[in-house]
Amino acid sequence: MVKNLGIDTALFEYICRSIENTPFYKLMGINLTALGPGEAEIQLKATPDHTNPLGLLHGGVLMSIADAAMGNAIRSLGITGVTADCSTSFLASASLEGILQAKGKVVKAGKRLVFARAEVFSNGQIVADVKGTFVNVGTIDPRGKSDQHE
Repeated sequence: MVKNLGIDTALFEYICRSIENTPFYKLMGINLTALGPGEAEIQLKATPDHTNPLGLLHGGVLMSIADAAMGNAIRSLGITGVTADCSTSFLASASLEGILQAKGKVVKAGKRLVFARAEVFSNGQIVADVKGTFVNVGTIDPRGKSDQHE
């Protein structure tokens, strides 16, 4: 059950539905757990399918859930944003057992650019700190339409 932390019900339901139907999220096992104004929490159960050739959790998994958390934090404001730049600091190895959690937050939403941050946790320990810059490409209409900038 996804927690609504205070955004419009129609927007909340639209974002929840779109996440459930996103092929990449299904492939990775990404789930939304909470959504509030300018913030989102994402979880993923790490599996052996998420490992690199060394048998460690692949860094791209951490980057993907951080990007999902930041992107959906932006969407919670009714903004459609696409990633323009993302910088990840890996702070520790993530466990292959348990749940990965990413907490994304909008730092500043401008007319053209949106700045966001995310922290990724493995079994409660921070493993990555991420900052991202997103291009605002339009607004979200909870009825399923998007108002794209030209």
